[in-house]
Amino acid sequence: MSGVWVFKNGVIRLLENLGAETNIDKAKRKVLVYTPSNEVITSYSQLQRHLYALGWERYYKEPHLLQYHKASTVHLISLPTDFSRFRSMHMYDIVVKNRNMFQVRDM
Repeated sequence: MSGVWVFKNGVIRLLENLGAETNIDKAKRKVLVYTPSNEVITSYSQLQRHLYALGWERYYKEPHLLQYHKASTVHLISLPTDFSRFRSMHMYDIVVKNRNMFQVRDM
């Protein structure tokens, strides 16, 4: 038997097909979008290309992180080295430090 057990209104039941009743469908995946070209960022190489164009430089202080620093600011962007661990909190950090250049959207 596979599925998800849902507890709702004091009743527990097994949903074999993840339907609209579960919160899993409501939690949508976020994507980072480079707004000038409306390009969804799917890899660090894409992101790095855009960050370099915006004046960010790679910062090699921490080997277990990808870090970028902009010389004209005190901002530092820190990202996990594995793109599969790139989360919405990292996306929002990039958006805040690069106004009007990136957006976080629901997929």
